[in-house]
Amino acid sequence: MERTHLDFDRYFEVVMDTDEAQAAEMTVDPGRAVGGPDNYHADSDQWLFVVSGTGLVTVDGDTQRIDAGDLLRIEAGERHGIENDGDAPLETVNFYTPPR
Repeated sequence: MERTHLDFDRYFEVVMDTDEAQAAEMTVDPGRAVGGPDNYHADSDQWLFVVSGTGLVTVDGDTQRIDAGDLLRIEAGERHGIENDGDAPLETVNFYTPPR
């Protein structure tokens, strides 16, 4: 067994990985956006779980609201960005399969 504790104290940090998957924590501060139309992972699906906060996610031009408790799967090759339009940090746990 491997265990870690998530602190959400920096923008992006890989917290655990294997040959098959990678886990990372990400914090997007209020008013900030990450990724965008040129951001994609050619060979990895990204599973994004919203721990706290709210925001907007745009995947291949389709924008949707995300809130705590939401789980997204962004498929390999899909261009994507995340914007925190709330007042609190947007904290997410991300899994990449296979690791990016």
